[in-house]
Amino acid sequence: LRHVNGALSLETVEARPRFDGERIRELEVQRRNRAKDIIEDFMIAANGVIARFLSAHALPSIRRVVRTPERWERIVALAAEHGATLPAAPDSKALDAFLVRARAKDPLRFPDLSLSVIKMMGAGEYMAEEPGAPIEGHFGLAVKDYAHSTAPNRRYADLITQRLVKAALAGRPSPYSADRLTALARHLTDAEDAANRVERQVGKSAAALLLDERIGQRFEAFVTGASKKGTWVRLLDMPVEGKVEKGAKGLDVGDRVRVRLLAVDVERGFIDFESLGRGGG
Repeated sequence: LRHVNGALSLETVEARPRFDGERIRELEVQRRNRAKDIIEDFMIAANGVIARFLSAHALPSIRRVVRTPERWERIVALAAEHGATLPAAPDSKALDAFLVRARAKDPLRFPDLSLSVIKMMGAGEYMAEEPGAPIEGHFGLAVKDYAHSTAPNRRYADLITQRLVKAALAGRPSPYSADRLTALARHLTDAEDAANRVERQVGKSAAALLLDERIGQRFEAFVTGASKKGTWVRLLDMPVEGKVEKGAKGLDVGDRVRVRLLAVDVERGFIDFESLGRGGG
């Protein structure tokens, strides 16, 4: 049902460092399986039910929102590079149909394509919603009603939601004013962004340690980010991302490139590459 409504069939690479004493042996890729998919489906269904329950009881809620893609025109161009045509206006069903075909055609490189699409969709955020007010919804999951409620032991957003549910069950008013809920939503988004930065920093330091003895080597990669702040690539043969310090001009998200490792800084988590030009296929 989720995919009939346009939920996106995305698959990203998650890696965990494996050590031999003080040395990193490898970055082990965490694989999806049917059990994880089932759990995810149940969690998404539960979060939708909770959001609609609060609305039905005229209580506010905190929603998880992923807006319409910020760079849809680049997603259209990326699909065209893979021989597919997407409509000019954002359309999650059309995008998912393209992703399904792309995974069947090249399952090995599909996580690379998924990551490019995710980067161009933009980050998620928390938003306070008053009963009856329009809400942006979650583009990636193709749902309008989506709260975070299934992990109150590790996410503060879920704890707030469960407090609202308890108030609804007891027939009490909301324990949060509209202004307080809006402020909490902003805080939750900021705190999540900060936590993600720390997680990325640790991952980058581990990757820099793994590549410490491979300075000067060449790799196949693809562009995962391109903005005024810089251009980043991820290697194809290992889940490592770094910045293109030389030769970045003209590169955009999704491009395949050849790169050479220039330098690493383990403490700061820096991995610097030089672009040797577009390549691969």
